[in-house]
Amino acid sequence: MLVGVPKEIKVHEYRVGATPHSVRELVRHGHQVLVESGAGAAIGLTDAQYLEAGATIAASAAEVFAQAELIVKVKEPQPQECRQLHQGQTLFTYLHLAADPEQARLLMASGTTAIAYETVTAANGTLPLLAPMSEVAGRMAIQAGAHCLEKTQGGAGLLLGGVPGVAPAKVLILGGGVVGYNAALIAVGMGAQVTVMDRSLDRLRHLDSLFGNRIRSGHAVSGAIEAQVLGADLIVGAVLIPGAATPKLVPREWLARMKPGSVLVDVSIDQGGCFETSRPTTHADPTFVVDGIIHYCVSNMPGAVARTSAFALNNATLPFVLALAGKGSQQAMADDPHLAAGLNVHEGRIIHPAVAAALVAITT
Repeated sequence: MLVGVPKEIKVHEYRVGATPHSVRELVRHGHQVLVESGAGAAIGLTDAQYLEAGATIAASAAEVFAQAELIVKVKEPQPQECRQLHQGQTLFTYLHLAADPEQARLLMASGTTAIAYETVTAANGTLPLLAPMSEVAGRMAIQAGAHCLEKTQGGAGLLLGGVPGVAPAKVLILGGGVVGYNAALIAVGMGAQVTVMDRSLDRLRHLDSLFGNRIRSGHAVSGAIEAQVLGADLIVGAVLIPGAATPKLVPREWLARMKPGSVLVDVSIDQGGCFETSRPTTHADPTFVVDGIIHYCVSNMPGAVARTSAFALNNATLPFVLALAGKGSQQAMADDPHLAAGLNVHEGRIIHPAVAAALVAITT
């Protein structure tokens, strides 16, 4: 099969869908790989390395989209990329369609088969292709939030861990999954006072067993969330309902009662965000202020540490890419129900139930 790897064009997105190591494996299995020139240059992966791995270098993205049977990307296709997709082609990438009806319309119109990393499942109920980027984003959320708390960034002027004689900042993490765990890991390591809230008591018990008295845990019901939000200095939104739009856990009316200069980091922004006042931002302009509260809502946070992220993502995606290239998308999904769970769009229709429910206005 001819596998295409275009250069990412989202603002400040430097990751690449296939590293030379992945290309070498694909070629070893008898596949052809067409890589757009410069696709990995931003993270030190040269065209020469791709050629050495067995790839062919394409002069333009148009060449990749026109020829490839399987397109492997990182971020959701931008409108100009969606318009280059065509029937009979398979797209394998992050999509996050629930919060992006325009992308959904364009993918439906293209006739392509679109499989989303974020809804591929595993036998143990986890999301194996979302996990590596959730690990990165969770860890980054704390360093981004700590930076935003600095007075020069408009924050309250707090050092996350405090110093002897001065109390540490209070960090609230909404959601105890992969993002939440990794955010807690870094926040605890920096010496903050950390509270994690989740609706799953089993998850809270698990976190307590991992962290002991280094964190506090709370059941995520509205009244309890409100009390914690009003006392927090940094709040990380780490909520996920696979494929679906994220519930809004912090309404705007609470912001006026929060500590001035406190920070909201919405890692859930790809799925619509869990703060009512959230809107997507970019690494070029990452923050905005509402009612004195700083919002950091970058929708591709791991793109800032693109080399780490690209290799971590490729480690997870390569087995699925090999299956899709080796069997074709239909047979690969027929053989693997966990890969089939990633199917979001096929022959002009939204397939994934949670995505369809979120986009009911364009699917009915």
